[in-house]
Amino acid sequence: MIIPTLHPKVEVILNNMERVIVGKREEIILCLTALLADGHVLLEDVPGVGKTMLVKSLAKSVSSTFKRIQFTPDLLPSDVLGVSIYNPKALEFEFRPGPIMGNIILADEINRTSPKTQSALLEGMEEKSVTIDGHTFPLPRPFLVMATQNPIEYEGTYPLPEAQLDRFLLKIHMGYPSFAEEMEVLSRVQEELPIQELTPVITLDELLSMQKEVKGVFVDDTIKQYIISIVTRTRNHPQIYLGVSPRGSIALMQASKSYAYIQGRDFVLPDDIQFLAPFVFAHRMILQSQARYDGVNAEEIISSILSDTKVPIQKVVK
Repeated sequence: MIIPTLHPKVEVILNNMERVIVGKREEIILCLTALLADGHVLLEDVPGVGKTMLVKSLAKSVSSTFKRIQFTPDLLPSDVLGVSIYNPKALEFEFRPGPIMGNIILADEINRTSPKTQSALLEGMEEKSVTIDGHTFPLPRPFLVMATQNPIEYEGTYPLPEAQLDRFLLKIHMGYPSFAEEMEVLSRVQEELPIQELTPVITLDELLSMQKEVKGVFVDDTIKQYIISIVTRTRNHPQIYLGVSPRGSIALMQASKSYAYIQGRDFVLPDDIQFLAPFVFAHRMILQSQARYDGVNAEEIISSILSDTKVPIQKVVK
């Protein structure tokens, strides 16, 4: 991915995060895409490749409240949402908020907890509020869940249900660094961790203003038709058991608006759709058992669908 120019504020955030995160510019931009689109991210990769550090550096860079939830088999929904405790002095129950009451939430190893506790995140991710003991509590804005899971180790895990996967705007893989990048990592942490010296570069108000500006990015009808054409092909593809839902169509449009904004544009191009489609759609599809047996993955199918779908010729006129 080559982006020649970036929105000035995005460039500042990116440069700040790259003081900590080495060689992951694309992954950082994707996380910023989700943040500005008011979506959520699923980070899937093996331990030790920088998933947690990526989330921490993002939270520090944008002056947000960072909360970490370590998901374990014995974690309860109240450990995530909070609990009402009786105060004998006041003779009433007082609500003690859980770690979900933050701006950027790291749901670490989300697939290690039970479905009951996983579902505690669903309302917050979709409605930006949580209901506890019959009372609805709005979540702070902005609100971003960045969940991690290990794709290799399955023992003692609970696979995320389709309804939960559908709430994640993007699914991102970190990958190992190159030889030169890992040398740079070792040099940077030789004396002190760079994350400890990281300081905010924008305020929460500026971030909220950027999110508002993203909503104003123009999407031509030809782009919407292009999205629907791709989605329809996933629903009729012989190797796909369950295709992309209308929520997936909306997610791709919202993500493309954010990605265009990051590049300093106020309109969406077909290139934005082509780049983001694998990150938005792959985790929303269920493949046929024969396709999985043949070693075919969702990204390969999306790539073939994109190559077979006519790209609209767009006149950028509002």
